[in-house]
Amino acid sequence: MSIRWYGQAAFRLQNEGHTVVIDPFGSMEAAAGRGLRFGYPPIAGVEADLVLVTQEHLDHNGVEVVGGAPQVVRSTAGKFASAVGQVVAVAGEHDPAAGTERGPNTIFVFRLGGVACCHFGDFGQRHLREEQAAAIGRPDLLFLPVGGGPTLDGTRAARIAVDLGVRWVVPMHYRTEAINFLEPVDAFLAALPPERIVRLDSPEFDPGDLPALDGPLAVVPVAPRDGGR
Repeated sequence: MSIRWYGQAAFRLQNEGHTVVIDPFGSMEAAAGRGLRFGYPPIAGVEADLVLVTQEHLDHNGVEVVGGAPQVVRSTAGKFASAVGQVVAVAGEHDPAAGTERGPNTIFVFRLGGVACCHFGDFGQRHLREEQAAAIGRPDLLFLPVGGGPTLDGTRAARIAVDLGVRWVVPMHYRTEAINFLEPVDAFLAALPPERIVRLDSPEFDPGDLPALDGPLAVVPVAPRDGGR
């Protein structure tokens, strides 16, 4: 499986002729008007069979940048048939006030290439509820926000990764050189043993090339920047 991070919560997963894109972003000019820097390179030249949108903020819902006439599942809950098999969309909130401040957030669970994948979107609840954990199950690969602010902070994110018993956890939605908001990845990594952290030199990787430990391995892709990295 090939996985590419485009920045923030945007990922492309490819395997066996199928492509899934999660939380793509389009034009972020409106963010600049609010004093926010969003310097990740634009997503271009990407086609997919399936696009998943966890919530309807500009840095997550740019479905127009993805070509190939994909099926789009966005901001909803339920079970959906797709080109890659069943997609489970678990209802959640973008804030600790039952969604009254920032609205709903969907956690997506699906399998690709025999790997159970889970993307938490902009999960902002203080805790993962029991019924949500039951619906998620035990994923192999977890994409988890760690930058605090409107989402999980690093310490709580690490606790969720451990509690879910994942093999690999990819932190996302945190401060990098490309953005001037959220907190950096440091607190999340500090909550895990150093031997369970792998820093990559590329935004693209194959989880099959990574060790599978007894407990979560944090996989940190390099932040995308102009020039394709």
